[in-house]
This record gives sequence, C-alpha cells and structure tokens, in this order.
Amino acid sequence: MSIFITRETRVLVQGITGKEGSFWTGHMIDMGTNVAAGVTPGKEGQSVFGRPVYHTVRRAVAEHEAGSPPCSLFHRVLPGCGFEALDSGIKKIVTIADGIPLHEMVQIRAAAKVEGALVVGGNTSGCISPGEAMLGMFPYWIDRVYRKGTIGIMTRSGSLTNEVTAMVVQAGFGVSTLMGIGGDPVPGTRFAEMLPFYEADPETEAVVIIGELGGTMEEEVAEAVEAGIFTKPLAAFLGGRTAPKGKRMGHAGAIVSGGRGTVEGKVKALESVGAAVADRPSKVGLFLRNLLDRGLTY
Repeated sequence: MSIFITRETRVLVQGITGKEGSFWTGHMIDMGTNVAAGVTPGKEGQSVFGRPVYHTVRRAVAEHEAGSPPCSLFHRVLPGCGFEALDSGIKKIVTIADGIPLHEMVQIRAAAKVEGALVVGGNTSGCISPGEAMLGMFPYWIDRVYRKGTIGIMTRSGSLTNEVTAMVVQAGFGVSTLMGIGGDPVPGTRFAEMLPFYEADPETEAVVIIGELGGTMEEEVAEAVEAGIFTKPLAAFLGGRTAPKGKRMGHAGAIVSGGRGTVEGKVKALESVGAAVADRPSKVGLFLRNLLDRGLTY
C-alpha cells in the first residue's frame, strides 16, 4: 500500500495557477490524485481544472467543502510557503521548488518536527504510488516505468530515478511507493527517516535507494539497518563514482565534506550491513532479484 498518498488523500496545490503548477496539476488529476483545491495569492475565485483557487492556505482549509486537505504541494519558491502550510495544519508537504534558501529550509524542517508533520523535498520530483496517486512532476510516459508492485524506492535524483526504476520494472518488479527525498543540502525528510514507513508497510517487500556523492544520508541508512530499524532487503545505486575529487556535482547537496560523503565510503557502509550496491543502473534489477531469491551474495 502507499506509505504517503492514496486516491483518498486530499491534495492542496500552492501555486496552482502558474504555468508549471497548472500543468502538473492536470497530470496529477489524470493519474488519479484527489486534488481538492489550489492557492495563489490574488487569484481567489478562479478555478483550475474545476478546482477552486484561494488567496491563502488557511482560507482554502477553512472554506473548501472537502475540509482540511491533509497534503500540500508547492511549485514556486515563495516566502513562507512551507510555514503557511504548517500553520494551517497540513501534515504532509511536498516541496517541488528548488533553490529554497538554506536558512528557511532548516527552519521549515525544525517547524515540521514540532508540528508532527512530514516535509518532502525541496528540489524533488515528488512521490508516486502507481495505481493510487501522484504528487509532483513525473512524465506522461510514466505508466511504462512506474508500475504497481512491492518495491519501495527512495531517491535524491530526478533523472536517475526514471532510469533505475525502469531497470527494477524490467526485472519483473513494480513500485509500492517512490519518495523523491530531493537534492538540496537540507531535505525536509532524510532517507533514514522514511525507512520505518517502508518497514511497517506489509506490501513493500524490499527497498531501493538511489543516492549520490555528498552528504551522509546513505551512511545513515546503513546505521539504521545496523540498529534493526529496517530489516527488509535493500539494494542501491549511487551516482557520482567518476566525479573529480573535491568537486560539487549536480545537486546542491552533492558535496563531500568533513571526510564523509564519498561514494566509496557510502558503498562500504551499505555493503557492510548486507545491502546490494550496483555499480551501474542496469544491474539494480538483477541485484534485487538475487536478494529476494536469496541467491548471490555481494
């Protein structure tokens, strides 16, 4: 089952009237997402795909007949978007926007913890549970890559997500829930913080993480496995193996610092707790199959 959104989850889109906001709202609706309303300051009274638009999140929550949408998505970097959603009682927030000021994202993450909310992103494609709902930006050929199944996926990358997931599907599997953690230096939610949700989901048989150099999220996954927080089979692919030493590559969060964050160190940490780490995307499906069949060791 989905660990984040289902067909019943009511979604509020912040920035719904913009070019990107309206485009992806239509796509989300096509994929079965229950978009209840939208918010764009100064545009109240308009509608997008039949969904009413409000000035503020609080006003949408108070006046929309569906009640308080439990999930919010914002596309644009606007001062206070995340805080507005949290202040209005939203407990699940996906931040597609990248370039969120570092100090603001630190504050949003801290505020979310206080409110018992889950913030995913920024700089993410979003999340999807095939056959249920999609929240974010996934392409129209999505049904050829994202098929319903029992493999959970967590990712820091947008482009690699499609490639690796295609290899998982090609190996005969499907996806339970894919969570785009995002590529910014301070994500609202980290890999290890999502693991308990996958662990508790009876329909998630195994998890694949798509990581990269920089930061410590992959090492934190290894620590969670070692601590017994996550016990299901785990496979991974890490981008940035050939990146020049000391260079930031791609995402703002992809930088090695303090002696941690190298791909070599991440691979060693993950393999030490039994994870199968592929050296190329084309091997992920095979490694996953071997893990579940209790076949090859790595």
